[in-house]
Amino acid sequence: MSTGGVKLGSSYDEARTRKVNAEAEIAELELAKVRGELVIAEDVVKAWDDVLSALKGKLLSIPTKAAPVVSAEPEAGSCQKILEDLINEALEELSNYEPNIDPTAAASSQPSEEADTGTKAAAAPKRKRVGRPKKTAGLANK
Repeated sequence: MSTGGVKLGSSYDEARTRKVNAEAEIAELELAKVRGELVIAEDVVKAWDDVLSALKGKLLSIPTKAAPVVSAEPEAGSCQKILEDLINEALEELSNYEPNIDPTAAASSQPSEEADTGTKAAAAPKRKRVGRPKKTAGLANK
């Protein structure tokens, strides 16, 4: 027979003391969570999932960006420089990525259908030209 953690024959005061201690512990955990000193494991997993998804997207976009530029380059050194620039650009964008996690959200809240609407996308890419300057630019200066 379960007694809910209360020993048979124990006094009411002992049971009440255990209850008050448990409530105080729960309140301390909630306070630590609000202060950002405690995180929920589900939030950490979601944040890492968001970061790794952003990383995957950035890495998979590099060949698409690099192919047209690298195919016109005659030397391996210039191809390498272009690829390094694109990788550094992707890494720089990812270094500013912050997953959308609210440390004050209640642990008991159930995920809703609108849970994904607050996620942030990665920062917009810097659209700078790589490679040699256009030949027409040299003709305009003459």
